[in-house]
Amino acid sequence: MMKDQILGHLNHPGELEKLYRSNKSLFRREFNSLYPEIQGSRFAVFWNERLNYERDEINWANRRELIFVVIAIIVAGLTAKLPAFLHIDEEYFYTRNAGFIIFPALSVYFAWRNKRSTGKIAIIAGLALAGLLFINWLPDTPKSDTLMLSCMHMAFFLWSLLGFAFVGGKDSNGEKRLAWLCFNGDLVVMSALIAIAGFILCGVTAGLFSLIGFNVEKLYQDFLLPFGLPAVPVLGTYLTQTNPNLVGKVSPVIAKIFCPLVLGMLIIYLVAIVITGKDLYNDRDFLIVFNALLIGVMAIIFFSVAESTKTTNSKIEIWTLALLSTATIIVNSFALSAILFRISEWGLTPNRAAVLGSNVLILVNLLLVTVLLFRVLIGKNEITEVGKVITYYLPVYFIWSTIVIFLFPFLFGFK
Repeated sequence: MMKDQILGHLNHPGELEKLYRSNKSLFRREFNSLYPEIQGSRFAVFWNERLNYERDEINWANRRELIFVVIAIIVAGLTAKLPAFLHIDEEYFYTRNAGFIIFPALSVYFAWRNKRSTGKIAIIAGLALAGLLFINWLPDTPKSDTLMLSCMHMAFFLWSLLGFAFVGGKDSNGEKRLAWLCFNGDLVVMSALIAIAGFILCGVTAGLFSLIGFNVEKLYQDFLLPFGLPAVPVLGTYLTQTNPNLVGKVSPVIAKIFCPLVLGMLIIYLVAIVITGKDLYNDRDFLIVFNALLIGVMAIIFFSVAESTKTTNSKIEIWTLALLSTATIIVNSFALSAILFRISEWGLTPNRAAVLGSNVLILVNLLLVTVLLFRVLIGKNEITEVGKVITYYLPVYFIWSTIVIFLFPFLFGFK
């Protein structure tokens, strides 16, 4: 197959040129389908620019794939409407099953598009089904911390299964895993653009109909939101996969702009905490916001590193990443010390155990990334090594989310 030959000769320019000349249209089609997985390779970036430089129009791929995406959007929308169809309490349904509206559709899309083996598809489907049955089996105990933790970590559990469908499993190379991180950044950018355009269209439409005395808010609530919101990431995924250049030049720019801005914000925030004397140890709500900030900044670091592996970066960019990672370690240390203090004072609870475990895992990951970033600065490592450390650490978070979802309810008596 042409696809296998491209993968086999990815680092051999002469052989790729022979393949291209043997069947240019087939080579272009197969290469474009592979590119999201191999875009971490500089040779792949070169060939992508060569093959798609003059393509300014949107590529809608083939009819089968477009039909598949339309069906996925309809199924996701119908899933979101299940509370109305089956008269299920909306709070009960969406709290437990929100992730199952989007992630399974995307997992099926990648499993189908990347032609995953029956065994791998069975693993993905089996784990997703286990999560679905378990999260809906948990007793509806009022103010249950373990239930809320399971619901929160279920999103990451399903995101990890989506990554498995995208990458292909533990035997996949580092380039595919880096492509997975890049895809998430591209998807955020594309989904934001689609959502903004959709909101503008909805606002204009509602305004026009209101002029003739027709209220469309009920129509929006009953049909547009259940089908439109799931459609955003599905359509965003489809566009990023069939048109890798569509946001391929935007995401690196966003990463370069945001990193120094976030670094400045983080430094100012840490100084402000010291000046105001904010009590991190006894203010529970502030600690929750602090941990959310930590996760958000860490995600920006990981996305920026993934984007950095595709191009040669200046030392200023690497310094920015290294300093941002260092500042995030300081933030993590504050949060970790606050959690340990609260556990020593008031004992171990499900929430404190979950936050403690997450903070320890994040700290270890950030330390590894920071050390490698400084080694890049002194010329002892390549930036691609930093990306590999990030991608190969991701399964650790999946294991932790699995523990929180399936074991915490039993360990803490469903409290």
